[in-house]
Amino acid sequence: MKTRFALFAILAAAVSCGNFGSKKADTPAALAAQEVIVPNVEIAVAQARLVPQESVYASTVEAYAVNNIMPQSGGRIRKINVEVGDYVQKGQVLAEMDRIQLEQLELQIKNDEVEYERLKSLYEEGGVSKSDFEAAELGYKVRKSNYNNVKENTILRSPITGYVSARNFDKGDMFGMSAPIFTVQQVVPVKLLVGISESEYTKVKKGDKVSLTVDAIPDRTFQGKVERLYPTIDAATHTFKAEVVVPNSDKVLRPGMYARVTVNFGNRSSVIVPDKCLVKQEGTGTRFVYVLKEDSTVSYIPVTVGRHMGAEYEIVAGLQDGDKVVVKGQAALKDGVKVNVL
Repeated sequence: MKTRFALFAILAAAVSCGNFGSKKADTPAALAAQEVIVPNVEIAVAQARLVPQESVYASTVEAYAVNNIMPQSGGRIRKINVEVGDYVQKGQVLAEMDRIQLEQLELQIKNDEVEYERLKSLYEEGGVSKSDFEAAELGYKVRKSNYNNVKENTILRSPITGYVSARNFDKGDMFGMSAPIFTVQQVVPVKLLVGISESEYTKVKKGDKVSLTVDAIPDRTFQGKVERLYPTIDAATHTFKAEVVVPNSDKVLRPGMYARVTVNFGNRSSVIVPDKCLVKQEGTGTRFVYVLKEDSTVSYIPVTVGRHMGAEYEIVAGLQDGDKVVVKGQAALKDGVKVNVL
């Protein structure tokens, strides 16, 4: 009897425990916990508009032309007229070499001129033959050409307008062809050689306008244009050179300055979205957005991005104009999840 009573008590306790558990699962708190939570999100509308296709390239400002000033042969420097930093005009005398040879030729040329005029008069009167006159005339022209050459290499003039950037000798030095006496650099205008990616080769044309900034003058933007395109592509860097010319009328740009050149390859119609709507897939470089559908669910859409413009991204592929993208609340989302739009 005791055994049967004990078994009955155990069964009664089991039934009692089962009923208690069932009542606890049916409480309002338990039912609320089982309800599906709908994430709150904020959205923005993707818009199509024209986007400038620009790229920025590093370059260095260069003089438009550089001339090394020196005579054809050695000699003593008689006079120095300019210093480093001077702004000189085309044709201005920079230095003079020893004049002994020049002065000797000047005297000879004066005598030759007198003799030439005398023979010319005699020839016109029939006093000398044509062959004799032509031989004398040729000799006079040769000596005059030699005189002009010596003069050019005795009185050294600047062939361009620009700054004297180097002076390697002093007055009285013996010039021995080891280095130029002066270097003059033209800075109005200046030029830059810009290495542009070969993928843009067909997009760049002579005359295209560009803009640039330099670290030395951070609050100013300069305008220039492509003057020539180099015909070959560097096999190591896969870039080609475009020569950009900047007027630099106020001479503020100087050779050697570091510059950032912005090249515009035209405009392209693209879809634009806020940058905070993009999500990067972990472990890959894939970027995606969540697009809101008409049934209030979201879809996972991989996208191809283009330019980053402030707080916006250009979407090259994946979205259409007018698509509604989630900009806040992506952390709680999965593909196909129903959302509540705030």
